[in-house]
Amino acid sequence: MTSNKPYMIRALYDWLVDNGETPYLLVNADDPQVLVPHEFVDEGRIVLNLSPSAVVGLELGNEWISFSARFNGSPEDVHVPPAAVLGIYGKESNQGMLFPGEAETGAEHPDDEPDPPGSGKRPALRVVK
Repeated sequence: MTSNKPYMIRALYDWLVDNGETPYLLVNADDPQVLVPHEFVDEGRIVLNLSPSAVVGLELGNEWISFSARFNGSPEDVHVPPAAVLGIYGKESNQGMLFPGEAETGAEHPDDEPDPPGSGKRPALRVVK
């Protein structure tokens, strides 16, 4: 099954813009596939303003997030794989979503597969109050 992260990013982007928020994308700039101006990277992370007035040609695809923007007046192309996105949130309210830090490889983890019926393992359920 494909990752749901690109779908969540698009949905949250639309929600933030519809509510008058400035969408900020928090990116792991240490990912080798990330193409951002590195002089704006702080501690391996960069926050990108995705507001419609700040970017040109925004593409929120399943494989890449890409756009052009100006950084200190200089035009730059930005390319980010969704796996490198750490979160998306609104500048004004800080509402949005942070994503788990594990690397997404597209491969399923062996522990994620359900046990066959009658395997003898009890489900690990907890009461949430």
